[in-house]
Amino acid sequence: MGLVGLSDGAGNSPMPCSYGGCRVYSADAVLMRRMLRNHMSISKNGAVPLWKPHSLARPHEGQVNLRLGDTVSASIDLDGVHAGTAGKVTLANGFNWQRYRVLFDNGIELGDLDHRQLTPTGRTARRLAREAKRAS
Repeated sequence: MGLVGLSDGAGNSPMPCSYGGCRVYSADAVLMRRMLRNHMSISKNGAVPLWKPHSLARPHEGQVNLRLGDTVSASIDLDGVHAGTAGKVTLANGFNWQRYRVLFDNGIELGDLDHRQLTPTGRTARRLAREAKRAS
């Protein structure tokens, strides 16, 4: 078994962890548990890491530029979601086609949604209006 992390300088012996049979110094084990606990919980999936969007993932003309946590509403009826239902963006991805995963207020979580099915609301709508004004 290998050792993971740096020594805490106090001579603490390595302690086993549940991360694939590795060994972690006790101070590092506390830090690792804290890092895993602070990941955002998304619906039924539990804790998942959040990834920084790729620098090339920019929306094309006509697409909407949403971020994680942006508020939106369904502009059309979707599977289990009526038009006008509010939701929050939980995933934004795609290079050529910007698509989003949204957790709606009624508990339904849908993916592969884009500007044709979503309308930004609240602060998100104001931010996008500011960005559009700045770009013109």
